[in-house]
Amino acid sequence: MPFFFLRRTCPIPVLVLAVALCACRKDGAPVMERPPAEVSFVPVATEAVERAAEFPGRIAPTREAQVRARATGILQKRLFEEGSNVQEGQVLFEIDPAPLWASLEAARAATARAEAALQVSRANVERYKELVPINAISKQVYDQAVALRGQNEAEFLAAKASAQTAELNLGYARVTAPISGRIGKAMVTEGALVSATEATQLAVIRQLDPVYFDFTQSSADLLRLRKAIDSGALQSAASGAARVTLILEDGTPYAHPGRLLFSDISVDPTTGMITLRSEFPNPEKLLLPGVFLRARIVEGMKTNALTIPQRTVTRGAAGEATVLVVGADNKMESRVIEVDRTVGSKVVVARGLKPGERVVVEGSQKALPGSLVNPVLFVPSVPASKAN
Repeated sequence: MPFFFLRRTCPIPVLVLAVALCACRKDGAPVMERPPAEVSFVPVATEAVERAAEFPGRIAPTREAQVRARATGILQKRLFEEGSNVQEGQVLFEIDPAPLWASLEAARAATARAEAALQVSRANVERYKELVPINAISKQVYDQAVALRGQNEAEFLAAKASAQTAELNLGYARVTAPISGRIGKAMVTEGALVSATEATQLAVIRQLDPVYFDFTQSSADLLRLRKAIDSGALQSAASGAARVTLILEDGTPYAHPGRLLFSDISVDPTTGMITLRSEFPNPEKLLLPGVFLRARIVEGMKTNALTIPQRTVTRGAAGEATVLVVGADNKMESRVIEVDRTVGSKVVVARGLKPGERVVVEGSQKALPGSLVNPVLFVPSVPASKAN
């Protein structure tokens, strides 16, 4: 009967649990609690951070000249190698000078004829001038001689100008480089008829050292930058010392730094953009006109920026940036922050953290927000290659 009563009033599982508890506490030892998880942290630091922005743009030559024909005739010779460097004044093409020589000789003959007629008219005026007072000739004859002298002077000047024009045209038969630089391909070949009236294009010369980098910035970004400088949040970079770094197509920085030359004084009404121009040395001729690149410009300096390692920031389901922070009571909490920008391996925090707060770097998987943790200062590991 007692055995039956035990089965009805105390189920077997409960009885087994009670026996196990009694066995555990038989020696009077307390049950051990799990110690707080160890997490590493970095304090939120304040440091001076450059405010930089990247802009896409294209390379342009500092000077570009189109070589065009200024005389009409048959192109006889090309005196340069395509793609080579040429100097200002160097002869590039020769146009058949024979017709131009003929025009020059005809102009010189017309000049000589006009000069002879002018000398005759001048002599007549001098003779008639002495005959008028003694009434040897009428005043009308004298006036006609003076008028003829003026006409001959005008004809002589016109003939002389024609001769000068013909001489210039003969000089234009030798097409020279207007600037120094690298010349491209010849756009006409020997035997082609070139025209001065149509200004036939023969080649293009571009100066490649230095080169320009033209890009645009939105007026909204420029306004935001100026407000940040006016409020003291940013220290302005001096216009004469504004540093510009060029990013090549393979992602590497260009070896030679550039300088910002100017920003346009007007905004493009169709795009809302402002045109800017920077200048870069190009001694290796690595930068070619028309290539599309990116430029990094330091716009200002923020002296008290809050920075944390980029690896400490995670993104929530809604895209918000969050970090884990160890509070004063050593409890972890999740904090939503606002990231201003990324600088190398760090992020600049605009809102959500204060200087000195402890941000978890490693060990976050060992504890949930709200749990007690054992915080230790994070020490970056040194690669084996550097340690040796």
